[in-house]
Amino acid sequence: MYDLTGFQRDLLYVIAGEDDPHGLAIKEELEEYYETEIHHGRLYPNLDTLVDKGLVDKGELDRRTNYYALTQRGEREIEARREWEEQYLDQEGELQVGQIAEAE
Repeated sequence: MYDLTGFQRDLLYVIAGEDDPHGLAIKEELEEYYETEIHHGRLYPNLDTLVDKGLVDKGELDRRTNYYALTQRGEREIEARREWEEQYLDQEGELQVGQIAEAE
């Protein structure tokens, strides 16, 4: 997942948290999080990148609507990312004191 942009990682997390969401549902979730409009020209090329990388499957709900679902590889990548992040957090999910001191 190291080669993904932050936006692409956010897409993965939204897809993981929903049951086979369609593009508009993903767009609405991200707009709420980012508090700004997400344009189709940004959303769909990034979704296609995730499909091309084998992290997301794309299927057809109807002639105009696609759904997206994590692949097993996508699930493994999210789990690996979570494990990597947890090494920098304590049991309560807070930054470790040593990490804060080093950042200052």
